[in-house]
Order: sequence, then C-alpha cells, then structure tokens
Amino acid sequence: MKHISIIGVGLIGGSFALDLKSHFPGVYISGIDQNDAHLKEALKLGIIDQTGDLASVSSAELVLIALPVNTAINVLIQVLDLIPNQAIVIDMGSTKQAICEAVAAHPKRANFLATHPIAGTEFSGPSAALKGLFKNKTNIICELNQTSTVLAGKAIALFETMGMHIRYMKAIDHDKHIAYVSHLSHISSFMLGKTVIDKEKNESNIFDMAGSGFESTVRLAKSSPAMWTPIFEQNKENVIETLNEYIQNLNQFKAYIENDDFDAVYSEMKNTNHIKKILKGIA
Repeated sequence: MKHISIIGVGLIGGSFALDLKSHFPGVYISGIDQNDAHLKEALKLGIIDQTGDLASVSSAELVLIALPVNTAINVLIQVLDLIPNQAIVIDMGSTKQAICEAVAAHPKRANFLATHPIAGTEFSGPSAALKGLFKNKTNIICELNQTSTVLAGKAIALFETMGMHIRYMKAIDHDKHIAYVSHLSHISSFMLGKTVIDKEKNESNIFDMAGSGFESTVRLAKSSPAMWTPIFEQNKENVIETLNEYIQNLNQFKAYIENDDFDAVYSEMKNTNHIKKILKGIA
C-alpha cells in the first residue's frame, strides 16, 4: 500500500501513521482533520506527508478512521461513497455495534473492516502519538464475515506486522465486554477524581498526600471528555448495566464496613486478588 489517508491525526491515528512509516518505507500518508492546528502539528512532527480532505480518499488504497465514535459513523458513510473499489476502510473506535449497523446495507460494506485496538493512553492530539503503541496489543475485529476476504487479509497482515494480536468477535458482544473492562474503568476514574476534587478544595493537599495508588487509579480521568461522552452514549445500555453491578458491589462493601464485618472485607479483597492471575502477562 502506497497512498494511505488517515482521518483523525491524534493519538490513535498518529501512532498508526508512525508505525506505517516504520514498517513500510515509501508509504505516503495524507492527513485529514477538522482541527487545522492538529494537521500543522502532524506535518511538523512528520506523522503525515500532506494534508487532505474527504475528496482525497478517492485515490487512497487504505483509509483509517480514528475519530470520536459519534463523528466516525457519518464520516465512514461518506468515505465508502468515495473510495475506489479496491480500497479498504478501517475504523478504530471503542464501540462497534452502532457503526456496523449504520453501514450494514451500504453497497461497499465489504470494503469496511471494524476494529478496536486495545491500546492508547490518557493523552490526545498528534503530540501524544507513539511509534510502537500497538505492539503486543490485542486488536479486536468485528463482523469479519461482512468484509472482503482479500481486503481483510491485507489489513490483518498489516496489523500483525505492527505486532498486534488479533481477536474476532461479534459487534454486540464486543460492546458488552468492553463496557466492563474499559468503559467502567474510565467512569470510575473520572468519579474518583471528582470526589477528591469536591472534597479537597485545597489542591496542595491532593498534591502532597496523593500516592502512586491514587495517581494510577485516577490516570484515566485525564482522558478527553469529547471522546468519551459519545462512547458512553453509544454504549448506554451496557454502561448502565455495568454501573448497576459496580454500585451494588460498592454498597455491599460499604455495608460490611458499617457493620464492622471486617472478615467480609478481607474476604472480598482476598477473592478479588484473583485478578492478578487473570491479568498476568498483560503489559
């Protein structure tokens, strides 16, 4: 692949561009973004080779969409209308059911591959892009049977060259599972940050007393609200279900403490230590 268009040149799109340049010398990348400052920064950092617009995807062999999930759907439809027959379009959003349903009947549905690389940081914008971000990370591919076998094969080979592990899943299952392991984590982090900010009006107290545990737990609260609000909206039902279960567990834990049942407190934490085995080997 020689000409690639990347729509959204922030953390994910920018990191993908850096990996493409690292593994495929000679690739030429056009960047498309509504934020002109991001495009200028991406050019300056060497992430992209030129700026473009949606019309420029008509000559691209691969189009990557790395946009907030609410914006990505409309952009994907426009891109599918414009691309040549042999091109493939990939999105990397955190929700999959809505976008797959939106293009289910599109004449070029076979040109679209729905993916979600489980990679990222709490930072955003082109300056947050990292070469090697996707190495040893899982990339979930949804509704593979709806994509051209030839085009999907090319994309999967590209992902594997970047060091990604591939997992296949139905879009509806992806959204349910990701609500637990990602979306709930972000909500917890945001609300922990809010609780501490509301209670500790003196910011120096937070700075002086916060340990590494607090810092690591609240890290995700630095994430972009513009990206995460649409994710919670699109995955509303699954997010509410996970929140109900989480709140129930919090209330139970609170009740143990209120009732001086510290044997139960110990037992809950001891049982939850099993998470170490589940996450063993995950970077």
